[in-house]
Amino acid sequence: MTHFVRCNILTALFRIQGRSLQVLLRAAVGRSWQLPFANLEEGRSLEACALSALPDPGECALYLEQLYTYGDPDRSSQGQLISIVYFALLAADALLGEPPDRARFAWFAIEDLPPLIDDHADIVSYALRRLRYKLEYTAVGFELLPEMFTLSELQRTYEIVLGEQLDKRNFRRRILEAGIIEPTGQMRSGTGRPARLYRYRPDAIAEVKTRRLFP
Repeated sequence: MTHFVRCNILTALFRIQGRSLQVLLRAAVGRSWQLPFANLEEGRSLEACALSALPDPGECALYLEQLYTYGDPDRSSQGQLISIVYFALLAADALLGEPPDRARFAWFAIEDLPPLIDDHADIVSYALRRLRYKLEYTAVGFELLPEMFTLSELQRTYEIVLGEQLDKRNFRRRILEAGIIEPTGQMRSGTGRPARLYRYRPDAIAEVKTRRLFP
């Protein structure tokens, strides 16, 4: 008798809030949490299923990339389960809508995660490593920023994701020399001096060794 293995999609969605990198989780059984998930549906792409695992993104465009496929026979307490995992990034000024099934979702800081079911803690850890690695050779960090940002906000984003401090003068000199951002001509007022606003150049080469600019 043939038995079919279950398969679902998991999505690890990251954002930056204040001084913390956060991941979106969904309530599981008891006091445990899990990554948002969706079942595969006939006629829908994997990417569409990955997005359907999340609360309604509305008009905001999420960065989405396939991470890994987990299929160890013993990875799930509910029997054999294959999970195709995506990681996604939410810009700082983007908002998610209400989940269509009204399941309970919550944001948690990476350094203060609640108990997670099965291997979901390992999946979050791997997604974070992938994100940090991609900072070394792509401009993916800009996906966590609003369309316009200050140099301080850009540096803070890199520091939060990497978990390390970067020299301010060195960072600014090298990011400007890289030619991947441009001034917008606008300023942001605050408690101190107005700060110049920048944006990622739409014609910049996507595969930029940005992390290597900041040893």
